[in-house]
Amino acid sequence: MSKLVTIYGGSGFVGRYIARRMAQAGWRVRVAVRRPNEALHVKPYGVVGQVEPVFCNIRDDASVRAVMQGADAVVNCVGILFEQGRNRFDDVQGEGAARIARIASELGVSKLVQISAIGADAGSEAHYQRSKAAGEALVQQHFPTAVILRPSIIFGTEDQFFNRFAGMARFSLFLPVVGADTKFQPVYVDDVAAAATKALLGEVEPGIYELGGPEIATFRDLMARMLAEIRRKRLLLNIPFFAANIMASVLGALQAVTLGLFTNSLLTRDQVRNLRRDNVVSDGAKGFAELGITPTPMEAVMPSYLWVHRPGGQYKAIHESASQLPKN
Repeated sequence: MSKLVTIYGGSGFVGRYIARRMAQAGWRVRVAVRRPNEALHVKPYGVVGQVEPVFCNIRDDASVRAVMQGADAVVNCVGILFEQGRNRFDDVQGEGAARIARIASELGVSKLVQISAIGADAGSEAHYQRSKAAGEALVQQHFPTAVILRPSIIFGTEDQFFNRFAGMARFSLFLPVVGADTKFQPVYVDDVAAAATKALLGEVEPGIYELGGPEIATFRDLMARMLAEIRRKRLLLNIPFFAANIMASVLGALQAVTLGLFTNSLLTRDQVRNLRRDNVVSDGAKGFAELGITPTPMEAVMPSYLWVHRPGGQYKAIHESASQLPKN
C-alpha cells in the first residue's frame, strides 16, 4: 500500500501545491481542512480516492489525532494573516502547530514539515511574527527532527499579493503602498512545495530553511513591475508608517463596533509593524541551495496569471503584437 501524508490546511495556497506534488509522487494524500466541501478542487490531483479532503479543527486534540491516524508524514500549512473571531495568532500559529507536532510524535509519524515565515522572531514587535516563532519552538520541542520552511512573500496563480494589488489597480487611479522601501524576496509557490516534498521524502536534513527567490526588490519596485505586467499606469502613493497606523486603527475600530460584521482584512496595526522590517533571507541561513532547488524568477511566472488584470485580458498581448506588424 502506498504511503500516506496528512496535510493540515492542504487546500490553501501552499497546501494544494504540496498535495499535488505528493500525489504525483504516488502517495495517498489526506487534506485536513475546516470545510471539506470547499476543498473538492484537490481531488483531481490524483487518481480516484488518492486525494481526499477531511474535516479537522486544529484547536482540538481528538480532531487532529483522527486525521493523522496511519499517516507516515505530516505537513502543517495552517496560518492566518490577521486575527478574526476565534482565529487568534497564538491559537492557530502557536498552539495549533504545537498540537500537530506533539500528536505526530505520539503516533510515531516519520516526517514533519512546518510552514512558517521569514521574520519569525520571539522578540518581534509584530504579534504575527512572535506567534510564528512560538510555533517553531514548540514544533522543535515536540518533534526535534522536523523541517521548518520560512518563505518570503509567496507568488503564484492564486496569490493574495500581486493579485490583490492588481485587482485594486483595475478600479483605482493610485495604489497605496505602506513601507515602500521595505525589501522582499518573492518566492514561487511551487518551489516552496518542492522543498516540502523533498523533506517529506526524507531528502532534507532537519532544521530551519529560509526560502527566497532569486531577486530582492522593494515593495515599490514590486508594485511597479506588477503594473507593467498588467499594462496599467497608476500612481504609487507611499503611506508613511504613522499615517498607516492611524488608518489601521480606524479600520480595527470599525471591525470592533460592527461586532465583526465588517472584517478588517485591508490593513491592521500588526501588519504595519511587519512592514517595518525587510522580508529577505538572513545571512548564513540555509535555503534553496542546501535543498538542491533553483528558485524560479518572477518573470517566468507572473505573465501566466496576471494577464487577467490587463485591459483586454488575454487579448492585450495579441493587440500589442499586431501593432508591431508592418503596415502596407
